[in-house]
Amino acid sequence: MPTRDLTLAMVGSGGDGVVTMGDMMAQAGARDGLNVIKVEAYGPQIRGGESSCTLRISADPISAQGDAVDVLVVFNWADFARFKGEVVPKADAVILYEASDPMPLSEVKIPAATNATWVPVPFVDLATKAAGTKAAKNIVTLGILAELFGIPPASVRKAVEFKFGKKKAGVLESNLKGFDAGREHAKSLGVDASARRLEYVAREPKLVMSGNEAAAVAALHAGCRFFAGYPITPSSEVLHFLSEWLPRSGGRIVQTEDELSALGAVIGGSFAGVKSMTSTSGPGLSLMAEMLGLASMAEIPAVILDVQRGGPSTGLPTKSEQSDLYLAVFGSHGDAPRVVIAPVDVEDCFHATVDAFNIAEEMQLPVIVLSDQAVGQRRQTVEGANLTHPVIDRRTPTAEELVEYRRYAASPNGVSPMSVPGIKGGMYQTNGLEHDETARPASSHVMHEKMSRKRFAKLAFVEEKYPLFQRLGPEKADVGIVCWGSSKGPVEEAMRELAAKGVSVSAFIPRILMPFPKQALVEYMASVRTLVFLEVNFVGQLYNYLRTIVDLPAGTRVFSRSGGMNLSVTEVKQRIESVLSESGARPEVNA
Repeated sequence: MPTRDLTLAMVGSGGDGVVTMGDMMAQAGARDGLNVIKVEAYGPQIRGGESSCTLRISADPISAQGDAVDVLVVFNWADFARFKGEVVPKADAVILYEASDPMPLSEVKIPAATNATWVPVPFVDLATKAAGTKAAKNIVTLGILAELFGIPPASVRKAVEFKFGKKKAGVLESNLKGFDAGREHAKSLGVDASARRLEYVAREPKLVMSGNEAAAVAALHAGCRFFAGYPITPSSEVLHFLSEWLPRSGGRIVQTEDELSALGAVIGGSFAGVKSMTSTSGPGLSLMAEMLGLASMAEIPAVILDVQRGGPSTGLPTKSEQSDLYLAVFGSHGDAPRVVIAPVDVEDCFHATVDAFNIAEEMQLPVIVLSDQAVGQRRQTVEGANLTHPVIDRRTPTAEELVEYRRYAASPNGVSPMSVPGIKGGMYQTNGLEHDETARPASSHVMHEKMSRKRFAKLAFVEEKYPLFQRLGPEKADVGIVCWGSSKGPVEEAMRELAAKGVSVSAFIPRILMPFPKQALVEYMASVRTLVFLEVNFVGQLYNYLRTIVDLPAGTRVFSRSGGMNLSVTEVKQRIESVLSESGARPEVNA
């Protein structure tokens, strides 16, 4: 019986083109209106190294990458060994492997694949004969996968044409020959793939994009016209994307010498009246802490996208972790208010980034978009019509307010009109010193208290106007899950599967972490019997942070582990089932 949901994984060395394969299959699925999630993993080497790509393609809505794979392609068994535990075939998976690989199958240890179909394929030989180069083995493999598993061949072929269409005619022709050779070879394999063939009705095409690309598009949509940044994995795609598209929109981009300089340039651009942004990861955000204080003190809008990776220090630069929360909400000397927003998927990276610009501009303070590698670098289908969002601009002084202009005049929500250099009557002194309402330096306790109250009044206004959170599941439930960021996807799918078995589970997913939607959480906690935190960091940072804000119920359970591997649907279900099997559970951290 055909399937409506297929997960494939490809493993090889750098240069084998496994990620390119995933991209082209994702484009093919999106062209036919299928739902797609593609993730990739690779070693921290600058050049070469192993890589893997996992693609889930479905006719039904999906929100997670898929725990185990239906189809596994291995170009090199030595490379596959590095992904054991991350790329897990199902018991009855179809495993296609390079026939000439020197490693004997007896040495290949995949305990989970107890009933797998093992298929040797001469990928290199087929590519060399059909396309004239072994480098085309990934295109040959595309043909095999399209023929065997119903990944739309016509759309895959168009993806190949799009990929190589701008190259010399011979390059495109040779790759198309490789694709056709793969399809022909698949017919001779004698593999019964009927249970793995996609069954679907083609619908309107969808966009396929990464979370980093969605954030970059959002910046353009919000009116960002200045970007300064330093390349750092896994956020560099934002810099790359905007380096091409920002100048086309009348903007400017600067690659600075480090992250401290990047945020300094962003503050300067914003002070000059231009919506400005930077992107980074954990090590870079650490360097930005001093400049975050300057943006808070001088009340200058700034947007910082932090795509989290494993830490501390250089840590796991190519793997995901949710461990920058403490740094994002607390990282500062002195009392420095900021807003922190955590997107939950690729489409939400767009909305969270526009929200960040709106809040930064309206409230005149720094806003951190706390993404992570599992969202930032994965590619996912989105509806193009959903990529729209209202845009807010900053408040500038009126003619009346420019008479004896007071840059930091008191107001109920802490916001005072912000002048732009060159406006007659709008000149004021700006630096990191405490100041009075006219911006003159002031060191008295009374003025420091007054200005601190003004700056923090903004957070109360943000909490009221931007109640950014989601509740999933029934209004009342036996188990309530609190999670954030990329964890939302596997939690949502696990809830659907458990609900089908009659298990009562709900979830609370905050999209804004600072200021936290306290009242919404209090109301949610009253609706569940047992509260469970799920986090991809070792110490349970969200749990510990929320203990400073609300009184969490007795018996709250915390399941947290370090990153390096994304949260899986199976993992979530196991945690929930363990809670349901216990009674009177005490607060506990399982790392």
